[in-house]
Amino acid sequence: FEDNSFDLYTIAFGLRNVTDVDMALRDALRVLKPGGRFLCLEFSHVQNVPLAQLYDIYSFHVIPKLGEVVANDRDSYQYLVESIRKFCNQEELMSRMKTAGFEGVKYTDMTQGVVAVHEGWKPL
Repeated sequence: FEDNSFDLYTIAFGLRNVTDVDMALRDALRVLKPGGRFLCLEFSHVQNVPLAQLYDIYSFHVIPKLGEVVANDRDSYQYLVESIRKFCNQEELMSRMKTAGFEGVKYTDMTQGVVAVHEGWKPL
């Protein structure tokens, strides 16, 4: 896409799957018009330790089994869990967005941090 093309750029559950997250963030900034908004909904990291432990048990033991039973595809659901754990946490993604050039960067945890919405704006 051409530079300065969009007022809004959204991505949901996909940023952790790109090869170069920092390049993807820079490219998102490039295609946004000045003052444009970036929103990213992504799996994140649960901050509450007891809940994080329960979520890990659920993630590593229940989700892959559900994938096997429902979709006959345990491997894809195992990958899902592993990709979530390997992806940066809320603060790290916020920092990477700032480094890419976004302003007013913040995030909102949802479901105790199972997912988070990150947002930022392209400078005017």
